[in-house]
Amino acid sequence: MCPVAHAARHTQSSWTNSVHPASGGQVGFLVLPDNQDGAAVARATSPGLEQTQVIPHASGRPWIVGAWNAGEMLTASVGRKRLALLGCFGTTSAELLRALSGSGDVAALDAFLRSVPGSYHAIVSFDGEVRVQGSLSGVHEVFHATVGGVTCAADRPDTLAARIGGDIDAQALVGHLLSQQPWPLSGYTVWRGVECLAPGHYLRIRPDGAHRAVRWWSPPSAELTLAEGARRVRNALDDAVAARARNTPALGCDFSGGMDSTSLAFLASRQKGCRRLVTIRREAVDPAHDDAQWALRAAAFLPGAEFVVLPSAGLPLSFTDQLAYDEDLEAPYPWSRVKAVVACVARQLAARAVPLQLTGHGGDELFSPAPSFYHALAHSEGLRSVRDLRVARSMYRWPLGAMLSNLLRKPSYRQWLITASMSLTKPVGGPTEPFTGWGAHPRLPPWATPEAVEMCAGLLREAAARGTPPHSPEAAQHEVLQAVRQCGTKIRLTNRLTSRFGVAYHAPYLDDQVVSAALSVRLADRVEAERTKPVLATAMREIVPDALLDRTTKGEASAEVYAGARHHKAELLALTEDMRLARLGLVDDTAVRAALLAPHPVSRTFIPVVTTLACEVWLRSVEAARTRMRQQEGAA
Repeated sequence: MCPVAHAARHTQSSWTNSVHPASGGQVGFLVLPDNQDGAAVARATSPGLEQTQVIPHASGRPWIVGAWNAGEMLTASVGRKRLALLGCFGTTSAELLRALSGSGDVAALDAFLRSVPGSYHAIVSFDGEVRVQGSLSGVHEVFHATVGGVTCAADRPDTLAARIGGDIDAQALVGHLLSQQPWPLSGYTVWRGVECLAPGHYLRIRPDGAHRAVRWWSPPSAELTLAEGARRVRNALDDAVAARARNTPALGCDFSGGMDSTSLAFLASRQKGCRRLVTIRREAVDPAHDDAQWALRAAAFLPGAEFVVLPSAGLPLSFTDQLAYDEDLEAPYPWSRVKAVVACVARQLAARAVPLQLTGHGGDELFSPAPSFYHALAHSEGLRSVRDLRVARSMYRWPLGAMLSNLLRKPSYRQWLITASMSLTKPVGGPTEPFTGWGAHPRLPPWATPEAVEMCAGLLREAAARGTPPHSPEAAQHEVLQAVRQCGTKIRLTNRLTSRFGVAYHAPYLDDQVVSAALSVRLADRVEAERTKPVLATAMREIVPDALLDRTTKGEASAEVYAGARHHKAELLALTEDMRLARLGLVDDTAVRAALLAPHPVSRTFIPVVTTLACEVWLRSVEAARTRMRQQEGAA
């Protein structure tokens, strides 16, 4: 058979349209094994859309079923081998064909897939063997479940939950109440029976429908010098932006004035495929916020770009529309408080015919060391780290005794998990609490019930007992990857929100090649007392003007949080009435209400309120979807 590569031709399914409450009426795709049971799953279920696209295995059985936009899918076939990329990628059909022709097994594609810039799912079918791979950050995630006796994969867990009748997993939901979710709790879905892959793994489905997770990537050694690492970061970022600009008539870019978004804007301005660059900036509520000054300075160096500034008076405040039900039911949305703002910006870009928005999210996670980084630095650099430790101690106001005591401890990840299970209700120490290299121990809010605390502690103890490995044996690398993964989840959910308005939401910093490049830099070169984000700043020299890279200030958004909470207090208090979280026995709703009414002199104490309300909004949205389904069934 002659090799074939093409933008996939899709057949419309004749399946009936049925919406499970877990699906919210939305779907991405399902991947089915190449056997009769997989075909039976396809015949018995519907992805929940009136228009469904189907790509077959070489056998003719359904392989990939779902819905996607033109340009998001590229496929190639050689004999009984098939390869599909779904998302944003910087490659061609000819390159896919060459990779297929030289590969005798699904595992042989590792090197090729590592080399393709962008963020995407890679789905392979080799004569009955199936490989499903997402991105390291989880922006493109792989979920799987047993459906009809065989393993099926999808890009979202609620798609699979709809097919197995999966209900909410209250124990996993408790993890979303934490100040931050540690691994492996962050990898648990809130839908029973649906699992998520660990980062750096792909799902391999055998012809009989069984599966196993296979590691294809491990964190690199942090051994490159600043110059070498910055060069690799620069090339990876340039490729990441080029992948977005290749077929886009107009490219939108956040333009806050910070180094992350500013760097993307300058990289985008250099792309030959980008005919229009539209930058967009939201005016801050806080008059002391200096992002605007830096954005204006940057704009002077981009004469060919279009600059859009959205006045704060015309923007929705934080917590707008919190009583509105979410359409996306994958999980609680961590940025729920700004969902109306995100939608407003997307509408503004859509009105200007801009189909894709670049965001600088991920830059902080990769290039701004977390407080616990200094613990790892001390253990790797010894006396050479003393100067950096002094700066960190001054910046975070660590008492000398507490810092030294912390540096003497070097727990294994298992020990860290055990300690975390015993400190869930310990008051947060705030900026004066130094951390070991694995990061801060998670905390549950004070309104979590004893049952919720025990559920969460049980998960942490189980993970420790299983010997759950960290993302990397090096604590600093693990923490960066964990931060990247949590940011990737936010981007994945945000992209679904903005896509409803015809605007894709992309974070180039979270692309696999950029993450790998950032992790390759020596720990000692990732921090400098005189400079912010030295690796990124070095990478962007001669692309971004030096005056912009030398900025040492950083704006923060607590004013927006307080203003929105005051204005929408009635709606937020309504969420504390008959709380669904309380029905599940996870929170004391009276205590939540009291926390919402109490003054919060520092924003840190208000963060658990935001997280709790996001979980409550999600539960109510699931409940509303179930009610709609019952009504539809009754009408039928």
